[in-house]
Amino acid sequence: MAEEAKYSIIREVGRGNYGVVYEAVVNQTRTKVAVKRMHCNVPENVELALQEFWALQSIQRQHENVIQLEECILQNGQVFQPINHRYRKSNSHLLLIETCLKGRRCMDPKSACFLWFVMEFCDGGNMNEYLLSRSPDPQLNHSFMRQLSSAVAFLHRNQIVHRDLKADNILISHQRGSPIIKVADFGLSKVCQGKGNVNQHRFSSACGSNFYMAPEVWEGHYTAKADIFALGVIFWAMVERITFRDGDTEKELLGTYICHGKELIPLGEALLENPNMKLQIPQKNKKSVPPDLCKLLHDMLAFNPKERLDAFQLEVRIRQISYGKKRQRSVS
Repeated sequence: MAEEAKYSIIREVGRGNYGVVYEAVVNQTRTKVAVKRMHCNVPENVELALQEFWALQSIQRQHENVIQLEECILQNGQVFQPINHRYRKSNSHLLLIETCLKGRRCMDPKSACFLWFVMEFCDGGNMNEYLLSRSPDPQLNHSFMRQLSSAVAFLHRNQIVHRDLKADNILISHQRGSPIIKVADFGLSKVCQGKGNVNQHRFSSACGSNFYMAPEVWEGHYTAKADIFALGVIFWAMVERITFRDGDTEKELLGTYICHGKELIPLGEALLENPNMKLQIPQKNKKSVPPDLCKLLHDMLAFNPKERLDAFQLEVRIRQISYGKKRQRSVS
C-alpha cells in the first residue's frame, strides 16, 4: 500500500462493483492475508464499506465459519490509519471516523479515499467454483450445510443479518486439511440494534441477488428469515447441482429457479406470484434427496416466513438428517 508498508500485495483475486480483493502477505511474518479495497468516492460505496466494517467489528467472539477481520485501514490520500477494534478504539471514535468519511466524501469526491479490509486468506476460492470443479459428494455437501447453518446461527445470535448469502460469497479454506466454509462479503449486511430475537427486526430495503431472494424481500417487508430462504436455495442447488448462467458474467452459478419457457424465474419471485406453488423437490434424482432432507428444504423455502425455520431451528435439524452421514457397519 505504501513504502515500508505492513502488507505487500501479490495479485488480484477478485473484483466486483464495489471493491477489489487481493492476495497479500504480512511483510514481517510472510503470512498470507486477503485485502479488500473499497473506494469511498460515492455514497453507495461508503455505505457498503461501513456496513461491512460495522458487521465484522461488532462480532465479539470469532466463529470458525465466518471470515475473520484482522484490521481495517482508512486511506486518506497517502495517509493510512488503522481503525479496527483490535486497537481498542472506542465506538465513539469509530463513529467519528464514519462521520469524517461521509463528510470528506461530500467535500472532495475525487480524492483518494479507501477502506482496506485485511482478512484471513482462503486458499480454496469460493464455494461455487469449488463445488462445480468436483463430483457430487453427499458427505461434503452435508459438511458444508452443517457449517453454513452454524455460521448463520452465530451471525443471527449476534444480531447480524447477512442479506446476500450465495455460493459466490462463501469462501473455502484448507488450512486444517478438510475444507472449511467461511461466510464473507458483508457489504449488504445489517447489524440490528438492541438485544432479543433477531427475527423481530424488520427490513424494507430490497437487496441481495435475485436468485437467492426470499418472496418477502421482493415485496420489501422481511426479517432475518430471508437468510434461511437463501440458504435453502444454496442447499438445494448444491445437493442436486442445479445451476444457471449469469447473464452479465456468463459464469455458471449454483442456484434454483422456475422455468417459464426459456425464461428462468428466481424461486422467490415465482413464489410471490403463486404462493400455492408446490416445489418439485427433488428436481432431478429422487435418490439424491432423502425424505428428511426433502422436508428440511421445504421448511427452509416456505413462502410464509412464519412457517419457515429460523437459524437456530435449522442448526438443530441439520444435525438430525441422515443425508451425507456415514452408515455404521453392523458386525454379526
